This record gives sequence, C-alpha cells and structure tokens, in this order.
Amino acid sequence: MILLLYAVTVFAWGFSWYGVQLQLGVVAPEVSVFYRFALSAAVMYAFCRATGRAIDFRPRDHAWVAAQGLFLFGSNFYLVYLGAQYLPSGLVSILFSMIIVMNVAGGALLLRNPLEPRMVIGAVFGIGGIAVVFWPELADFDLSRDGAKGMVLVLCGTASAATGMLVSALNQRRGLGVVRTNAMGMVYGAAFMLLYCLARGAEFRMAWTVPYIGSLLFLSLISTVVAFATYLTLVGRIGPERASYSSVLFPLVALAVSTVMEGFQWTTAALVGVGCVLIGNLFVLTPPALLARIARKAARPATTES
Repeated sequence: MILLLYAVTVFAWGFSWYGVQLQLGVVAPEVSVFYRFALSAAVMYAFCRATGRAIDFRPRDHAWVAAQGLFLFGSNFYLVYLGAQYLPSGLVSILFSMIIVMNVAGGALLLRNPLEPRMVIGAVFGIGGIAVVFWPELADFDLSRDGAKGMVLVLCGTASAATGMLVSALNQRRGLGVVRTNAMGMVYGAAFMLLYCLARGAEFRMAWTVPYIGSLLFLSLISTVVAFATYLTLVGRIGPERASYSSVLFPLVALAVSTVMEGFQWTTAALVGVGCVLIGNLFVLTPPALLARIARKAARPATTES
C-alpha cells in the first residue's frame, strides 16, 4: 500500500509539469489557473462537507488562510505557468524542486527551525546544480532572452509556493486542520485569480480540445485533489521525512516525460546539474541518523575485506 501511495503521488506530480505545457496557448495563463483551482476548490469543499469537516474559521483565521491561498494556490501557479512558456517541462520541475531549499531557509528564518549542516550542504548542491544547468542564461543574463525570463518566473513562483507553505505551517501551529485550510485556501486562490483576471480584462475562453480539457481535469483532480490525499496519507503512515522523498522522485518522472514528449536534449551540463540538484535534495531531506546508518553500511564491506 505504501508503494502504491508513493507511485500515485510521484506519477501525479511528475506528469503535472507536462500538463501545464498543454494548458498554454489559446487560454490565458491566469484564466487556466482560475479554472484549475475553481474546480479543485469545489471538489475539496464538497469533500469537507461530506466528511463532516466544518469550515468554521474565525475572521482572523480566514485572513491567514486567504494568505495561504494567495501564495500557494494563486500567484505560485500563475508565475510557473508564465515561466513554462519559455522552458521545457522537465527543467521547470527541476527549478521548482528548489522549494525544498527555500522551505529550509524560510523555516530557519521565520519559524526558528534548526539549520543543520546537511541542510547547508544540500542547499549548496542544489543552487550549484541550478547554476550548471542554466549557466548559458546566467553567464550572459538578459531578461529579454526566453531562458532567463522563464528561469526567473519559475523561481519567483517557487518562492511564492514556499511562502504559502510557511503560512500553512503557521496555520497548523495555530490548530487549523490541514484539509480544511487547503480546501478554503483553494477557494481563496481561485477568488484571487478571478479578481486578477477581471482586473486585466482577460477573456474567459475555453479550448475545447482533448489536450486542454484532459490536462485541466488531470491537474485539478489528479495532481491536486488525489495527490494531496495520497501524500497526506503517506505522511500519516510513514512520517513527513520519508514522505518528502516524493519531491526527489517527481522531477525524474518529469524529466523522462519531457525527454519523450518534448524532445528535451540531455547535455553533459544538464546531467551534472540535475544530479547535483537531486543529491542536494537528498541531503536536505535525509535525517542525520539515516545518513550515519548509510555511511556505516557503505563502510562495512571495506572493513570486512581488510
């Protein structure tokens, strides 16, 4: 069952980046994000009502949940959708995986979580890997170039998501339920995107094609509602540390999908950079005790031979 939960979570999040690519084109990105979270919010709200989870927050609680919705289910995805116009979906997933490092930094600064050496090492690997992958854009940085523009937009979206997750952590410390805050957060996220669309004068058109409708349903129901449920179940069964390894695995799926569906070209720099990012994420997520056990097991054969 744990392997099945892992597989569903990694599959849902791994394929979501290509799903975002299929959303681009006829419908404005802000409208697509509104459609996505309006549908997700409706399903999550119905789930709360069906399971007896009353969304009876106090006015102050609503303000914090609204902040969570703005950053986690609004500006986050809008910026990622904008950046995805200029980058292959696999590279978008690699950039977004830097949320692990951002969460560690934000937790240390705002939540006073301990900052351990392994986290610093992981951050160095992660940032170094991103620098290697995007070295052509960084060496001659110019926001008028597509690669640089896409990188900045996706990283800003990732920072927005990290901010939303920190607000979510604060909400949990205040005793608000995870399911309820996410359901209401999606309602607020969709509402913010609706207001933004109206302010921009965006046209609420719909692309009645199989790729667009299929990706919209996949992103709203599978990548958001189902993956959220399976991930929370994993957290409950094996703990947040082990469940978080899905964040290391889904970029591999996204890169494989990008290679097959978009013809993503692997270079030496891409291989080295992606490897460094994944190693960095492993360092950040792996508890010191587990790292020590792995080191002892790796050293045991050499000791036996000697």
